[in-house]
Amino acid sequence: MKLANLLNPERIILEMNSGEHWPAIVELIDRLVSCGALPAEMREEVLAALKIREEQVSTGVGHGVAIPHAFSDKLDKVITIFGRSKSGIDFEALDGKPVHFVILFLVPKKDYHLHLQTLAAIAKMFTNAEIRRRLGEAGCHQEILDIFAGKPPKAAGLA
Repeated sequence: MKLANLLNPERIILEMNSGEHWPAIVELIDRLVSCGALPAEMREEVLAALKIREEQVSTGVGHGVAIPHAFSDKLDKVITIFGRSKSGIDFEALDGKPVHFVILFLVPKKDYHLHLQTLAAIAKMFTNAEIRRRLGEAGCHQEILDIFAGKPPKAAGLA
């Protein structure tokens, strides 16, 4: 599963405004609503589900990465959004370090196995320090989508 298939430019925030854990999650959900990926009437329900999940243990998994996620029986497909923060977000991460990359995803309750596959794909990608470096340096939405698609970096000086 490639993250690029779950994202589009509207679902990528190049520089998040929030510097703290919960406001960052709200910012991501609000973007999903504003771009039409999440129905506005589901906003509060999804935020409540995310809040319950975050109260169990922070989804700040280390290496500057957070993977907040929740389930809904009203969804029929996975909804994903990516946010980047160059200055870092206090996400109460397990390693105590600021989070620079947040991948939030919502999964239909009926597709629990999809949740595990999505989580595994994200975790595998973000354990790679080179990918984290490239994501931090990416200058536009398309570069981020290319990284998530597994495309190699463009050589310097080539078009």
